[in-house]
Amino acid sequence: MGMTMTQKILAAHAGLENVQAGQLILAKLDLVLGNDITSPVAIKEFSKLNKNGVFDKDKVTMVMDHFAPNKDIKAAEQCKMCRDFCGANEVTHFYDVGEMGIEHALLPEKGLVSAGYTVIGADSHTCTYGALGAFSTGVGSTDMACGMAIGKAWFKVPSAIKFNLTGKLRKYVSGKDVILHIIGKIGVDGALYRSMEFTGEGLDSLSMADRLCIANMAIEAGAKNGIFEVDQITLDYIKSHGGAEPQIFKADEDAVYDEVIDINLSEIEPTVSFPHLPENAKTFDEIGDIKIDQVVIGSCTNGRLEDLIEAAEIMKDRKCAKGVRVIVIPATQQIYLDAMEMGLLKIFIESGAVVSTPTCGPCLGGYMGILAAGERAVATTNRNFVGRMGHVESEIYLASPATAAASAVTGKITSPWEVK
Repeated sequence: MGMTMTQKILAAHAGLENVQAGQLILAKLDLVLGNDITSPVAIKEFSKLNKNGVFDKDKVTMVMDHFAPNKDIKAAEQCKMCRDFCGANEVTHFYDVGEMGIEHALLPEKGLVSAGYTVIGADSHTCTYGALGAFSTGVGSTDMACGMAIGKAWFKVPSAIKFNLTGKLRKYVSGKDVILHIIGKIGVDGALYRSMEFTGEGLDSLSMADRLCIANMAIEAGAKNGIFEVDQITLDYIKSHGGAEPQIFKADEDAVYDEVIDINLSEIEPTVSFPHLPENAKTFDEIGDIKIDQVVIGSCTNGRLEDLIEAAEIMKDRKCAKGVRVIVIPATQQIYLDAMEMGLLKIFIESGAVVSTPTCGPCLGGYMGILAAGERAVATTNRNFVGRMGHVESEIYLASPATAAASAVTGKITSPWEVK
């Protein structure tokens, strides 16, 4: 019986010739990730294991991104615990204010993930790295602690859904629209504990930013992981970012999938997910006149340079609508610098937006853009649950950077096709 991409990676890391869906395995890890919220719990659990240091100081990383720069005393104490732990254990890849970025944008940029890797992170959106042909998944802080200690983790091998992509995306349609369309199609539990595997000729039209966005939101369909077939775009990205030699795992011809779903990218339209679930996806023929109070362009889903370029193209020489707060958050310091040198920050500021240092900030209701009761936001983030970005009576509409930018200048949820 053939194996999927995910199953092949897991088999190789477990030292097995073959694995099947449902099988329990112990697999070696190439990277263990934590952030300033989840790492302190893992550190406390790690201390109970009486280990003399982490299993490999080059394969553990912590990124201070959720409440950093610190928003209050508690946040400062959590970051200090991470800082002290990484210093004591000589962790190579510790990223603090000035060096840090939003973790799932930063790690690929730093070349810390390569094709064929097995990665766990105490953050649900660790599935982002499947864009690079890696098996990556979110775990709890206790699993992170064990991973830091022994460099291994237990997994139940997932079954898979194959997404066969054809066609080519149209102007101002991006990976965000694709994944919102898919989640709208299959639901928030449509891929529950399964691998979402992306392949097909349509991959040629998806940039790495598109793929990272799509893989990032696999968890919003309940998936164990999302993963893309490795192609030249993948290999070029890994090489340009100094990643390790890629190991390419292709699905067998006779790989078993629970289902195969065909997606014609040419038919995807700008899509918005309405409150309070990502599956509430609508295209603009279903959307009426919905006024908004805030726009957030950023996050581990859509804070990359390509996202900022697209937003700036729409906002250039336009003003943000009166009464609409627009917050732009470049995902890493390098993206911030590149955006500055390209003049993008000038465009945003002149339009009336504010530009923040890299941070998760408002995405999880942390800071830098919390919503009051009755307020509505269009956000390029990944979740629109009740109370996710503030008051339980606020509303979040998930959208692409292009749609968010168009909405910023009109003051209501607007298709980028209407503005340009």
